Amino acid sequence: MSADKEYERMLAGKLYVTDRIKDVNREIPGKLLVQKINQLPADHVDEIMQLEQQVFHGVGDNVFVQPPFEVDYGSHIRVGANFYCNVNAIFLDTSWITIGNNVKIGPRVNLLTAGHPIDAAVRVSLLEFAEPIAIGDNTWLGGNVTVLPGVTIGSNSVIGAGAVVTKDIPSGVVAVGNPARVLRKIDAADRQRWAREAAEYEQARARETD
Repeated sequence: MSADKEYERMLAGKLYVTDRIKDVNREIPGKLLVQKINQLPADHVDEIMQLEQQVFHGVGDNVFVQPPFEVDYGSHIRVGANFYCNVNAIFLDTSWITIGNNVKIGPRVNLLTAGHPIDAAVRVSLLEFAEPIAIGDNTWLGGNVTVLPGVTIGSNSVIGAGAVVTKDIPSGVVAVGNPARVLRKIDAADRQRWAREAAEYEQARARETD
């Protein structure tokens, strides 16, 4: 099988062998770019953001991933506008990672598209697979969340700190635990509470500027 076909199989979710992928499609360029980002001083924000635009495809306005972070390929990650990710994230982008608008990600979060066969005889032959991850708009992943291959997280949801997301999560819910399970829906009472908190903040800010 050709090297190009191995790469196509990887992105199609079929078994493949990494070492047989053509060098032009391999992970080294992305890793070197992220290494350069991670070595920049913390106050070089503009330079960091410019380099990150080469890692994160479809970058909208106001996108920042706090270094240090790690990637696998660094070429299969799409992000929307107003994206913030805290330190020590791992984007294992052997398949596509797609992140919507207004997404917040806490520290030490792992987005892992890569997988290995459960059967040991196949696994030791170096065959592996990858499945895409998708995260909807307005979603928040707490610190130390791990998202496994093939998972979709719906819009407007919250994933509690330390959760291991092994299956799809619907929109508009809070999910927690290992494996992550839906704890409850985000309802009108939640929206009313946080609207009041936001209004109080704006009033306090207005008083300070009077």
